[in-house]
Amino acid sequence: MNGVGQGIRRFWEEEDGLGTLEILLILAVLVIIAIAFRKWIMQWVKSLFDSADAQIKDQSGKIKSDADTISP
Repeated sequence: MNGVGQGIRRFWEEEDGLGTLEILLILAVLVIIAIAFRKWIMQWVKSLFDSADAQIKDQSGKIKSDADTISP
């Protein structure tokens, strides 16, 4: 039993893969947050795309009207 305890203690104190573990934990937390707030995030992204679409349509209308007035 003493050998198993020492092995666990060595494993716990080992720091070689610590950076990878930290990155994996951060990614796991981000995935959990994304899953928890997915409906809100999807609504937010949809509103951004709708806003961008409206601005593009508005600008394209202005460009067309400007082109009509400039053309000979």
